[in-house]
Amino acid sequence: MKKFFIFIFLCINFAGSAQEKFTLSGTISEIESGETLIGVNVIIPQLQTGAVTNQYGYYSITLPKGVYEITYSSIGFKTEKITISLTDNVKQDLALRTDSESLDEVIIEIDVEKLNIRNAQMSANTLSAETIKKIPVVLGEADVIKSITLLPGVTSAGEGASGFNVRGGAADQNLILLDEATLYNSSHLFGFFSVFNPDAIKDLTLYKGGIPARYGGRISSVLDIYQKDGNNQKYHASGGIGLVASRLLLEGPIKKDTASILLGGRSSYAHLFLPLFDNDNVAYFYDLNTKVSYKFNNNNRFFLSGYFGRDVFEISDSFANSFGNTTLNLRWNHLFSDQLFSNFSFIYSDYYYGLELKFLEFDFDSGIQNLNLKYDFTHFASDNIELRYGLNSIYYKFNPGNVTPTSQESGINAFKLTDKFAWENAIYGEAEIDVSEKISVQAGLRFSTFNRLGQDELFLYENDNPIIFNQDLGIYQKAQQIDTISFRKSETIKFFANLEPRVNISYLLNENSSVKASYNRMAQYIHLISNTTSPTPFDIYAPSGKYIEPQLADQVAVGYFRNFEKYSLEIESFYKKVKNRLDYVDDADLIANNSVEQILLNGEARAYGMEVLFRKNEGKLQGWIAYTLSKSEQRTPGRTAVETGINNGNWYNAPWDKTHDISVTSQYELSEKWSFGANFIFQTGRPTTYPNGQYIYNGLVVPVYEARNSSRLSAFHHLDISATLTPSSNKDRKWQGEWVFSVYNAYNRMNAASISFRQNTDIARNEAVRLSIFGIIPAITYNFKF
Repeated sequence: MKKFFIFIFLCINFAGSAQEKFTLSGTISEIESGETLIGVNVIIPQLQTGAVTNQYGYYSITLPKGVYEITYSSIGFKTEKITISLTDNVKQDLALRTDSESLDEVIIEIDVEKLNIRNAQMSANTLSAETIKKIPVVLGEADVIKSITLLPGVTSAGEGASGFNVRGGAADQNLILLDEATLYNSSHLFGFFSVFNPDAIKDLTLYKGGIPARYGGRISSVLDIYQKDGNNQKYHASGGIGLVASRLLLEGPIKKDTASILLGGRSSYAHLFLPLFDNDNVAYFYDLNTKVSYKFNNNNRFFLSGYFGRDVFEISDSFANSFGNTTLNLRWNHLFSDQLFSNFSFIYSDYYYGLELKFLEFDFDSGIQNLNLKYDFTHFASDNIELRYGLNSIYYKFNPGNVTPTSQESGINAFKLTDKFAWENAIYGEAEIDVSEKISVQAGLRFSTFNRLGQDELFLYENDNPIIFNQDLGIYQKAQQIDTISFRKSETIKFFANLEPRVNISYLLNENSSVKASYNRMAQYIHLISNTTSPTPFDIYAPSGKYIEPQLADQVAVGYFRNFEKYSLEIESFYKKVKNRLDYVDDADLIANNSVEQILLNGEARAYGMEVLFRKNEGKLQGWIAYTLSKSEQRTPGRTAVETGINNGNWYNAPWDKTHDISVTSQYELSEKWSFGANFIFQTGRPTTYPNGQYIYNGLVVPVYEARNSSRLSAFHHLDISATLTPSSNKDRKWQGEWVFSVYNAYNRMNAASISFRQNTDIARNEAVRLSIFGIIPAITYNFKF
């Protein structure tokens, strides 16, 4: 790390000594709302160089003394050109005007068509809120998670399941950030909706590889989402009314040009109609987004943002549960100089799960909380060097479970699983350097540590081995606990430290094409304890510690990128290897288990493949074709020569492995009144394990299963279509509305979510039973703004 920073320091001195230079900087916003804009291109044609505004709309570029024409441009906004005489440092703020009035707010995405070729960053995709709203999804509700699964390298966990998988990784290996706060569950109603209100979103970026050093804690991907700041010019409202859910967003100035507030809410209400059909079940969600922004002066801005969401699910007299996320973030943007930008964040995040089992008369609750302190700096050192560095400190509290009887007659005693505590720290430094006109480098180093802190009761085992292998029976069994020990919360049970280097290199072949390569190492210290194929609310998070090692991933990727007149093409291949991937022994019991180390084994995983993304970026017809060819496997060999491991120590398909994944997404503007959208998805069926025989023991039929995940469900595919009607009367009215008509699964494909086997007593034969979640689903939504 010392050599790395010395190298950066020498680069800065060399670049600054060549000739007299000055800094052009400022903040770019939208003229109608005052919203700062992300990813605006600040181009200096004379020098064939430029800059891009950061997450807070700020840009800075150092140039030689002279007179320049500066071009400010971004998708959906009118291009502005300004002539500047740079004889001293110049502060140039600018407000851009939208190119045309439309119902959907134009939210800026990085101008992939112009800048992605030269930029060293690869394996990253940005979607605008406008694009997300135009993609037809189930029940007519615009959905962030469903939208990113249309990108190459990203697959869904399945219909009716939450989470997503990136480049062969598990769902818990994705870092999901909303205004820098970590979300541990990204879905409502078990995957039918995502937790993100599209009206409140300002920017969304998904990193699949080449992940910058400022991110850490997960080994597969980073989904970084920022909320809008709020309109500081005038009061404004927008929303939508659908068949099963509605939303409303309010924003406006507390003090014009200085302070603003944003308040957004969503709720589903289909459960209100269930009593009409003599149905006592309940299933609904609600969430709230809020943000206050305050510009103290040109050098200081403050933000207070929060999210609160809950799901409620109840089946008559059987059980009821609620779960959801809560976040709160206080941020301070400060400019130390025109070249040094900082962001300080203090973040609280909480995930809660509660379950009431009515027939057993007890309640169960669990969750994870953290306090996160971040201090990040961006140093625009010169016209060809940008530095980022900072620190991050997170304190965790894990609640594995708490059982409380609801009546004295239940016969259940109250008990609590042992709380766990941990402290994760990291420092990082990264640099973006234009080495020459053709070569750009993004290099970084992250140093992370993890302290597993004290707890009330830690189980001890002979030879520190919580799980043993019974050679006679050929199975793994729980080891006998020989003692327990307690620690103070300030004590460290186990300490881990890891260096995580990252590097991206881009070589410009010509003005329209480039090749890129990347490598990153990531460490993940918390684990999702689950034996399902997708995250569910009942899953438990556990920290690394005495018996659980952190996951470590190494990923390399290479790619070819080309821009055409109206099109762009991205081709990438990747290879990822993961150490210490947890696997579960057969018949593992995860529920209310106070010693999960007794059912876990350390294994490894690997994933490799090729991704293709072909986009049409201009014209009435826009969209993309994404194709992924990949393989994702796991292996857990025996720890000794006599142990069998999992699946006899052989590689087997990961539960989310899908060889082929094709998606076609399109939007067509027929006229000012009508626009249409469609997407088609085809995926190889998900791996599964079927019985291939049976025997009868003491009158019981015992199935015999094939090798783990050696079969597959049938191929998954469906077609979704939508039509949007914007009345012509919108132009002359303050109230503007549109109707969105959509059909999910237009040809009624009954995709298999699972296949189970049972004995048909009528014919005395075994039979397979397919479970399908969705058939064809039409929907209608009315969107409005005023």
